[in-house]
Amino acid sequence: MRRAVIIGGGISGLSSAYYLARAGVGSTLIERQPRLGGVIRSERIHGCLVETGPDSFLAEKPWARELIRELGLEGELIGSNDHLRVTYVLRGGRLLALPDGLMMMVPTRVWPVLRSPLLGWRTKLRMAAEIFRRVPMQAGRDRSVSEFVAEHYGREAVDYLAEPLLAGVYGGDPAELSVAAVLPRFLEMERRYGSLTRGVLAMRRRSRGQRSGPLFQTLRDGLGKLVETLASAAPHTEVIHREAEALEHRDDGYAVRVGGQWLEARNVVLACPAWEAARLVRPLDGGLAALLDGVPYRSSITISLGYRRSEVMRPLAGFGFLIPKRERRRLAACTWVGTKFCYRVPDEMVLLRCFLGDEELLAESDEALGLLVREELAEIIRLRAAPVFVRVARWPRSMAQYTVGHLERLAAIRARLAALRGLQLAGNAYEGIGVSDCVRLGREAALRIAPR
Repeated sequence: MRRAVIIGGGISGLSSAYYLARAGVGSTLIERQPRLGGVIRSERIHGCLVETGPDSFLAEKPWARELIRELGLEGELIGSNDHLRVTYVLRGGRLLALPDGLMMMVPTRVWPVLRSPLLGWRTKLRMAAEIFRRVPMQAGRDRSVSEFVAEHYGREAVDYLAEPLLAGVYGGDPAELSVAAVLPRFLEMERRYGSLTRGVLAMRRRSRGQRSGPLFQTLRDGLGKLVETLASAAPHTEVIHREAEALEHRDDGYAVRVGGQWLEARNVVLACPAWEAARLVRPLDGGLAALLDGVPYRSSITISLGYRRSEVMRPLAGFGFLIPKRERRRLAACTWVGTKFCYRVPDEMVLLRCFLGDEELLAESDEALGLLVREELAEIIRLRAAPVFVRVARWPRSMAQYTVGHLERLAAIRARLAALRGLQLAGNAYEGIGVSDCVRLGREAALRIAPR
């Protein structure tokens, strides 16, 4: 009997397979798509490195970086060009820079906020006065991000700071997202200090003198290199590119039906989306399936456009721009790839990476989506040149949403999962949506099967 079957060949499933192999445990990995990597995909187009999914991971979270070192790829690790990092927000047809010194929506410097035309004077005064806020009676309670930010800094800070910043990460609505799950550090600051500004300043004082690095890290040749190396670093992993049709409990483990055949294993790692895991576990535990089905998802579309540099008149300063929901038509964000990372774009080219989050746009053709984005770019940054190439990538139901009550749902999932010995969950639906968190969760699933 197999020791483990892993369902899902994204970064979580691949990490599980790798760490199992390191422990001397062979596994069978089932992935219904013809390629591994899930939403991670790197391509070279006209000399440009195009990331159609995530382009990097947060440097402060160590798990992806540790995996990269273990795989011998540390020499290819690069950081974002933070000395050039400026993010713009569209307001009233103008791109306005986020004030210097912001940590998310929390100001740590007064004058940049006061000088910024992005926010009105009422909001500026409220942000300045927030430092005197004391610990409220119900500090630390979970509620929506919108409610949390509005209590501290007002509604305008929600609309032009929190919403666009979080939309770029979660693709979700701050009126639905849980502050306890999405911004736990800020919730702890509120509980301890009352004022978020005081909390951030205290945190910075404690970390003074510590070496600071780039905000984002990635691989010179793209995150697709991580997928390729992981796949080859677990030689005893059998890969089956078929759909996992059903899951059954057996006396000494489980059986997974693939292509009409049953694969028996003592352990199963469900490294697939929560809604897919729900389908598989429903015959085992209907309550667990209902909890997994309760994790909402959003879809996303990335559109990469390559231009000849000689035809782009406007200088592309900073990392790019965000469009708040109040100002948004279809386009939600745009990144200047060559400014954010070195080695991605040849000197003669410019690469823009645009993001859309409307579910109904998934059915539109590549041509229609490219035209839609080009029309908005022409209006926002006066870019009217014809691109050399347009690459569209659709990611339906790929972005898990940590809505209010997510931590309670997660606790209930863990409680029910404990009764299903040998069944593990991994992926972005639970305790972190980024690449590094997915690596961590895949590793933890492997370690529960084969402890060191």
